[in-house]
Amino acid sequence: MNRAVVALGANLGDRLQSLREAVAALDALPDTRVEACSRLYETDPVGYMDQPDFLNAAALLRTRLSPEALLGALLGVEAALGRRRSFANAPRTIDLDLLLMETPEEGGIHRSSCELTLPHPRMWERAFVLLPLSDLFPDGRACGMLFEEKRAAVSAEGVRYFAGPEAFFKKD
Repeated sequence: MNRAVVALGANLGDRLQSLREAVAALDALPDTRVEACSRLYETDPVGYMDQPDFLNAAALLRTRLSPEALLGALLGVEAALGRRRSFANAPRTIDLDLLLMETPEEGGIHRSSCELTLPHPRMWERAFVLLPLSDLFPDGRACGMLFEEKRAAVSAEGVRYFAGPEAFFKKD
């Protein structure tokens, strides 16, 4: 099976409940299983500042879906959970970003199309992505990518520990 890392974020409504529902929906996708989740972080908004703080985390998935099929499924989960797209960096009930993906045969997958870029193009600039990624991959290597130096180079100002993964993810 392929491994994929998905970033999760929410800053409208019951943020924690939105993340719980998103993780459950990811785990219910065909041929997909949520293997682990990072800790939760509360983060200041980036870009558009006049909005509530976010809760952010990351999930490690095992899946047989292709990157494009997984992206389509993530967009479907967002829509089902009330995500409305209005402008860049707008407040949202849920945000799911496909960060990284690897196959047993190829290792890390690279894509560059108008629909999908892998690895996610802005993940290396965002502590609210890199800290959860470090929780999942404490050795600094994820899906064929070394990221520890990039994480160390990004300021974690505005990113605060909120809760452990047990707050929103129950592994069977």
